[in-house]
Amino acid sequence: MISLTDSQKIGIGLMGFGVFFLFFGMILFFDKALLAIGNIFFVVGLAFVIGLERTFRFFFQKHKMKATSFFLGGVFIVLIGWPIIGVILEFYGFFLLFRGFFPAVVGFIRRIPVLGYLLNLPFISGEV
Repeated sequence: MISLTDSQKIGIGLMGFGVFFLFFGMILFFDKALLAIGNIFFVVGLAFVIGLERTFRFFFQKHKMKATSFFLGGVFIVLIGWPIIGVILEFYGFFLLFRGFFPAVVGFIRRIPVLGYLLNLPFISGEV
């Protein structure tokens, strides 16, 4: 089992709260306050989990500047009060930032019993 420091445990909790508030904010018709709180919790939690320096290095790599600008621009747009446009920009930036991790995530999901079976169906396995 992986041992986590106390700050990483706090970060995981903050990221969990962030995802919860983002999801709940979208369920409640893009509530500005919940989305803003979710964004702040998620970004701060990420900094706690991987460290402040590694967070800056991840977001501000030269080849990820477009993705970072979309993601952080979306967070800013949500904070100033345009939640739908901000969330769309955030999702696009999130996809661009983490698209390198998606094959690993799909490979992990393929090993989960029920989800793996669904991903290995002939009409789905060619797409994913």
